[in-house]
This record gives sequence, structure tokens and C-alpha cells, in this order.
Amino acid sequence: MSRSVLLEELAWPEVESAIENGTRTAVVAVGSVEQHGPHLPLIMDTLAGDELARRIAERLGDALAAPTIRPGCSGHHMDFPGTITIPPETLMDTIRAYCRSLDEHGFEHVVLVPTHGGNFAPVNTVAPEIAREIEASVIALAELDELMELMNAGLRQAGVEYEEPVIHAGAAETAIVLAVSEGLVREEEMAVGHEGDVAVSRLLSEGFRAITETGVLGDPREATAEAGEAILERISDAYAERVAAEREAL
Repeated sequence: MSRSVLLEELAWPEVESAIENGTRTAVVAVGSVEQHGPHLPLIMDTLAGDELARRIAERLGDALAAPTIRPGCSGHHMDFPGTITIPPETLMDTIRAYCRSLDEHGFEHVVLVPTHGGNFAPVNTVAPEIAREIEASVIALAELDELMELMNAGLRQAGVEYEEPVIHAGAAETAIVLAVSEGLVREEEMAVGHEGDVAVSRLLSEGFRAITETGVLGDPREATAEAGEAILERISDAYAERVAAEREAL
């Protein structure tokens, strides 16, 4: 039986052995607990983080996936019940504590993978600070436009001819949940939300309720489980290649 790449499933001697035998990279997703429309669970971004961290670790072959950090910076979703938000400073302190812990155990590289838009700025702010404080390198895969491009490319790859300029609870994210945990999708509640361009800065400053009454951007009815799998594979491939290249350059 092969050992899990999930840090949380291992016993401490197994982690110690893994590090001694060359597992030097830890992948840390940074998720959220926030509304994703009436048809998706609050934990959507964390589900995506769990899945991406695991797949990236498996592709690298010498990495473990740490537990996804949650909640995140979700103040712009607080008009919707159930959302839990923390200040950016709290998130950055948590990320710093994760990285320090992993560094102390002997991991040489910590990869940060935000899966919620509100977490990208805090991750990009704190990553270089942490890198100056610890021996391990800190690799932040935190370009929101790149992530959304990969998600739209995954939709196209699976034959879904639908483009989402800003992604939240529409076709792409619904597809991911269909692929990972189909039973969590309330298909009878799926309905089109706000379509068309909308500035991310406006979403963050005015809140989602000012843009969309249901909290949905785009049309979740376009989603398929096949598209979700294509999206996850495309992101995982691109991110693992980037990590490998950055480790090689160090």
C-alpha cells in the first residue's frame, strides 16, 4: 500500500522518514469558508485547495500536501449567511506559522496555492517576508488572472464553450465540485447569475451582493464533471511544472 501524500493522514515517524528520504517540499493551499451561491457548499474553495495540493504533490513525486488553510479573507461575501472571514493580518500570521513549522521539520520548499481571490494579495504580500525569515524557499503560485485563464481553458478542453471573465460559483467552480464531490451540488438550485465583465476591485470594495443577488457570477448550468476534471488536471500540471522549475533554479 503506497503512503498517502496528505500530511494529515501520516503519523509523525512517517513524516520524519519521508523527509529523511528526500521529501523536501510541502504544498499549502489557502482556501476559504464563504458563499458560493445557493447551489454550492461554503467550503468550495477549500475542496479545490485540498484537491490541487494533493495532485501537485503527487506530480512532484517528492512532496506532501499540508492541510488547507481556512478560513480566508472573505469580507466581500459577508452579506451572505455562513461566510466566515478573517483579517488579512490574521491570514498572513497563519501562513507564516505554517511555513515556520514546516521549515523547522526540515522541508526545504513551501508552496503556497491560494484558491480564493481574496487570499491572493495577502499571500503575495507575506511570501517574500517569510522567505527572508526561514531557511526554506517560499514559492507562491498566486497570480489570479493565470488561475482563471487555466480554469477557462479547462472548460474549453472539455467542450464547454463558455467563458467566465471573473470566476465565482459559475460553470468552472461548479464543475470542480461535480468532479470532486458531486453530492454537494444542489443541481435544482443552479441558475444563471451576473454575466459579463465586472471589475475585481468593485467586487472587493462593494461586496458581491452589490453585483449579484444570489452570489453567483456566470452560469453554473454549463458545468460538467468532465470539465471539472479537466480544470483540475490543467491547473495541477501547470503548477507542478512551475514548482519544479523554481526549485531547479534555486
